[in-house]
Amino acid sequence: MTEQSPRSRRLHARFTPLNRIHIRQVKEMYAIFKAHYEHTDLETFMADLSKKDGAILLREPEQGRIVGFSSIVTMPMGENGNQGSGVFSGDTIVMPEYWGSRALHFAFMRYIIRQKLRRPSTPLFWLLISKGYKTYLLMANNFDQYYPHPEERHEDLEPLVKSYCERLFPGHYDPDTRVLDFGESAQRLRQGVAAVTDELAREVPKIDFFRQRNPTWNRGTELPCIALLSYTTIFRALSKWWLQSSAKSLGKMGGRLRALGAR
Repeated sequence: MTEQSPRSRRLHARFTPLNRIHIRQVKEMYAIFKAHYEHTDLETFMADLSKKDGAILLREPEQGRIVGFSSIVTMPMGENGNQGSGVFSGDTIVMPEYWGSRALHFAFMRYIIRQKLRRPSTPLFWLLISKGYKTYLLMANNFDQYYPHPEERHEDLEPLVKSYCERLFPGHYDPDTRVLDFGESAQRLRQGVAAVTDELAREVPKIDFFRQRNPTWNRGTELPCIALLSYTTIFRALSKWWLQSSAKSLGKMGGRLRALGAR
């Protein structure tokens, strides 16, 4: 029997409240984080995690080993929260051998849907800061109303970006460059992880836009972003991911049937 490759295995992902994340799991999460980022330490990682509501943990089904995660906190938006709620996704990382799995995406959408159903008539926003282009593409490829936008749409969302940056990262938002700058000792992607090459930027305009808006990404500056999470956009993103996952599963099944027929 042919052994499954890591990226073909079905992974499990679910939101775990902060008070249910054990220290052993925190160390597993940090080990993944440290493998991909420079200028980090366990104390800083734990201090940042302590400010979150919890994290979505991505696991292998056999041994339950954590292979990725995304930390989350929900916060009111605008004065006295009268402009809605924001779901801020902090540190998000998946081990490279599991890139392509959508388990983390679906778990995040389940969390979003629960938040939306609690206050169905209140605007809900996804707040994210992006060290690398992959996080930016996750937003830009799946939602319609977002900022910053390559076509300069939805500029009315910019004040909300500035507002949440000043609350979560006081003193680090530069209104001129519109990026978060944590200095030379900032956590940054290790060399070779999600690098933006000239060829990649030419092939994917949104990656080129990310590089233009955050030209110093490789030293740890972050591009703050926001997306409106309406029922329509949530349903559209889920449908897109489901169709892509189904097509991938059918492709694998067809490959196995062809292999059996060749025997």
